[in-house]
Amino acid sequence: AIEGNKPAPDNKWEEITSAGDSAIKKWIKDQMEYRSCTVVLVGNKTADRKWINYEIVESWKAGMGVVGIRIHGLKNKDKYISEKGDNPFDYITYGDTGKKLSAIVECYNPAGGNSKERYDWISKHLSNAVEEAIEIRRDN
Repeated sequence: AIEGNKPAPDNKWEEITSAGDSAIKKWIKDQMEYRSCTVVLVGNKTADRKWINYEIVESWKAGMGVVGIRIHGLKNKDKYISEKGDNPFDYITYGDTGKKLSAIVECYNPAGGNSKERYDWISKHLSNAVEEAIEIRRDN
């Protein structure tokens, strides 16, 4: 969690999604309010998720920084080690240019040979990645 912003628990997300697309869009908009950057945790299925892409596009349109942090090689709460997925920014174009957002937005691959080292990298570098994302957005 960044600054106390925790992901929606599974049961809350199921409640939101069962209310339909407009409820999901409202929830995403509410989560973005008063924020300056969206951090996308990039796993093996992230690039295939409709609402992740929607959140990235809406964040960019709102002038927010956007940054990706790859989470492959990390153990989750169930001790499962995640696999590498596609960069979601490769599937989103920037404005009318047709240029991929991945040409502008960073998607970091945390260094480390094991889960602990990668979590340590994220802990050490996340705030700088967020600040850089805000600057990148300001310049683009």
